[in-house]
Amino acid sequence: MSDSLPSSMPLLSLAPLAYYWSKEDTMRFYVDAMQWPVDIVYLGEVICSRRHLMKLDDWLALGKELRAAGKQVVLSSLTLIDSEADRRNMQRMIERACAEDFLVEANDFSAVRVMQGKAFVAGPHLNIYHADTLAWLASLGASRFLPPIEMGRDDLAALQHQRTEYMQTEVQVWGRLALAFSSRCFTARHHRLRKDSCEFRCEKYPDGMPLATRDGKDFLTINGIQTQSSSCLDLGAQLPELATMQVDVLRLQPQAQGMAGVVSAFDDARKKGAAANVSETLLPPHAQRSNGYWVDKPGMQWLANEQIG
Repeated sequence: MSDSLPSSMPLLSLAPLAYYWSKEDTMRFYVDAMQWPVDIVYLGEVICSRRHLMKLDDWLALGKELRAAGKQVVLSSLTLIDSEADRRNMQRMIERACAEDFLVEANDFSAVRVMQGKAFVAGPHLNIYHADTLAWLASLGASRFLPPIEMGRDDLAALQHQRTEYMQTEVQVWGRLALAFSSRCFTARHHRLRKDSCEFRCEKYPDGMPLATRDGKDFLTINGIQTQSSSCLDLGAQLPELATMQVDVLRLQPQAQGMAGVVSAFDDARKKGAAANVSETLLPPHAQRSNGYWVDKPGMQWLANEQIG
């Protein structure tokens, strides 16, 4: 890996884009991101293989521009591989990413196998709960890992004490949480369409489609085959604690509006070693804050600092 990154404070990363935006909106977002104080940018389609407005060549070309702007670029693999065509496309993506000296985020164990010992990021969907799993992935080439989104601070602290010297830790601190994936497309189902003739209806929902309970309370967010939280994870208040735990990278989940402000708030906080105070106006649509998983509570809960202890 050729990129040089500072080590004096936690780095900021942009997670791979989970939504299906137009090519123009996607390019505009990342052109703006070139000016933001983020250190690492993840690129690529991680949700649905049918989404193809951005081709592999487009992602690679964009990656080169971002790298020229001083960002470390990581190409992310598809999370759910459910066909031979998906497997071949994933292998092709990894081969081309490695040829261009980009790091790869493996979101499926078939991607780990294709890496064949090359350095990679172990994505959050590999479900790394134990030190033995982490050590095994390190032996296969993992140089950075993301714990599962439901892992609390105590379990993460234990992993931090047991990780190898050269393993970095990246923790999502902002954005909707990826809860589950399915072979079915729930967006298509909502519109009474089949998955293979979905008319790409997810493009109409730049931050996912809200799903409410029968009594009208926001509950989940539907994003094609992915189910997300309705709430927005906000660990801004926990940044000093994450720094004490020696977490290396703070991950921000892209959203359609207000992302520059979110990045700015977390950047200011990490420079000061303080808590990040992100304005409520920057929350994604239909979202309330949540941080319950951090203290082993239901993930959708929001607890103020005095309640966390």
